[in-house]
Amino acid sequence: MAIRLYKAYTPGTRNRTVSTFNEITKNKPEKKLLRKKHSPKGHNNRGIITSRHRGGGHKKRYRIIDFKRNKNNITGKVKNIEYDPNRNARIALIYYKDGEKRYILHPRSLKIGHTVVSGTNVPIEVGNSLPLENIPLGTAVHNIEIRPHKGGQIVRAAGTYAQIVAKEGNYITLKLPSTEVRNINKKCYATIGQIGNIDASNIKIGKAGRNRWLSRRPHVRGVVMNPIDHPHGGGEGKSPIGKIHPVTPWGKPALGQKTRNKKKYSNKYILRRRK
Repeated sequence: MAIRLYKAYTPGTRNRTVSTFNEITKNKPEKKLLRKKHSPKGHNNRGIITSRHRGGGHKKRYRIIDFKRNKNNITGKVKNIEYDPNRNARIALIYYKDGEKRYILHPRSLKIGHTVVSGTNVPIEVGNSLPLENIPLGTAVHNIEIRPHKGGQIVRAAGTYAQIVAKEGNYITLKLPSTEVRNINKKCYATIGQIGNIDASNIKIGKAGRNRWLSRRPHVRGVVMNPIDHPHGGGEGKSPIGKIHPVTPWGKPALGQKTRNKKKYSNKYILRRRK
């Protein structure tokens, strides 16, 4: 992937960068792998806003991604590499030998015409999926299951990968992209390789309107509000927040306060916290 730069012929293009989409080979998605996608715009099932600054945005349809990779020992060929509006990674359309078509996350260096397969005893090649116990130490993997047969839940963003650092008993030790080191059951499946579109994190939005396309509404700072609207509000002119530490609109500590439950069941699997 490469990044396209703009000359500053308008204020919105002065710092704007976009992907060149060189790897995309098909513009229209596979119709049978599409589903409607309703955008709740930050509201929960009771209509109450639980996530602020969401709304609007371009209409999308959801692409059904095969996170489970449960077509064991059936080879598939990469037919197309497509854009997915629901994630920053690209997706690859796979034609399997039994006639079924599925989308998978597109790993880096996987090209059209390459074959992929999943199972317990498959080659250690990019795009293949197999249990963690059968993958050598030091291998880069993505789309990793947390519980066996549940489907990949972690390491799915563009450019990310985890590394296998140790094997002991029923658990495999992984170093995650966040630098966290944790144990995962050896029966969990993972896919070989790094996710593509590695420059996604370097793209600059460039203008506020582009954020609106992504369903992100304006964020107003608490310090410019009235006291009734935010704990940071009030005062004359550019006044400070008036507190020792920043807080949320509901008075809870913000910016650095740890919110993870100290009694969470999975704490015992985490060997080293993220930095």
